[in-house]
Amino acid sequence: MAKHLRISGRVQGVGFRYSMSEEAERLGVTGWVRNRRDGTVEAVLDGAPDAVDAILAWARRGPRGASVTEVEVSEIPESFERFEMRPTE
Repeated sequence: MAKHLRISGRVQGVGFRYSMSEEAERLGVTGWVRNRRDGTVEAVLDGAPDAVDAILAWARRGPRGASVTEVEVSEIPESFERFEMRPTE
């Protein structure tokens, strides 16, 4: 089961997607990340439970300059082969 995240706060314009992509690659997590027009960041994370937990903990802090106020997490039955940045939706 993959984790679907909706991240709120000051999370756009601070390199959140790029930093999350780097962190996912470092941890071996697959999935995707994108900005949403409502100002949130949306991501799906898939991988070993300890790696997903680590990037979820990172998402609650974000990169330098971010101010995360909330991370909504749900499970979805998908799997991915790599991690990618997707266009804003």
